[in-house]
Amino acid sequence: MNNNEIKKALQDWGDKVKKYQRPSVKKAFGQMLTSFLPFVGLWVLMYFSLEWSYWITLGLAALNAFFLVRIFIIQHDCGHQSFFKSRKWNNAVGFVCSFFSFIPYKYWAKSHNFHHAHSGQLEHRGIGDISTLTVNEFRALSKFGRFKYRLYRNPFSLFLIGPLYYMFVSQRLPIAGIQMGWKKVQWSQFFSNIYLILAFSLLIITLGWKKFFLVHVPIIVLFGIIAIWFFYVQHQHKETYKQWKENWEYLLAAIKGSSYYKLPKVFQWLSGNIGFHHIHHLSSFIPNYNLEKCNKENPIFEKYVTVLTFRDSLKCMFNKLWDEEMERMISFREFYRMEKQRAFAS
Repeated sequence: MNNNEIKKALQDWGDKVKKYQRPSVKKAFGQMLTSFLPFVGLWVLMYFSLEWSYWITLGLAALNAFFLVRIFIIQHDCGHQSFFKSRKWNNAVGFVCSFFSFIPYKYWAKSHNFHHAHSGQLEHRGIGDISTLTVNEFRALSKFGRFKYRLYRNPFSLFLIGPLYYMFVSQRLPIAGIQMGWKKVQWSQFFSNIYLILAFSLLIITLGWKKFFLVHVPIIVLFGIIAIWFFYVQHQHKETYKQWKENWEYLLAAIKGSSYYKLPKVFQWLSGNIGFHHIHHLSSFIPNYNLEKCNKENPIFEKYVTVLTFRDSLKCMFNKLWDEEMERMISFREFYRMEKQRAFAS
């Protein structure tokens, strides 16, 4: 796909997305009702299901994890100041959502907005995205260094251990805040932890610690797995976009560096339309409830983006390294095959 062709065809992208950036109070409250009410209802039902069968409880937890995704998308949009027109309302609702999602509102919003401003820049990897090495960087590693990276990029590590680390360590400790010097959000994260401890302690005292953990922990863990999976496929597809800052371009990072995750309608709804990730990265000021309309009325955006179905997205698990020469992701198998050819040629 020719970069100059994309830039020429989408040179007026700012004008195209402008009308979709207007928040709607009606749509916002409608989404809140269809997210919070089902979540709370299923959460209560899970407590009753403990007396029937824990397998039923876990099945309900899987469904409720998706409603928690919808709640988190509301928090996500509030962090972009796009869900409501009012900053006050965005911050208030985003803060409330954080009690459900277990993800600190201001801290996460700060790191996520940084991700949007630097998505695809090789100087800024690992903040809001999965850390990815280039072929040359991986080649330069020791055997132990390669082992550690391969262990990190293993699907079991990324999608099972990774969500647990992300939810219970990364979002609890100011790791990114310390790295970037974000002192203000470090304090907001600290107070967020205090608020969560107080809220969860009250629930544990009221409901009992065993029932609380049997019901709530599976929802949080499954939600974390779904969230990490979405983070992964949205930027780790084969023909993504990664450049050093001096050659990086915002438009290409949005259109080439983000995928359009084309899911069945029910999962598109449950995931808050975040599959239209190319449009979201073009303009984070578009609330999620306007993303589908923007995509439908501007088919030219879809023309240049990588479209992934769920089956297609499974292949992304084999994408491990960024090849700067071919400008695409490659697997470890491809890397070692190229190394053999390289050794033979020399």
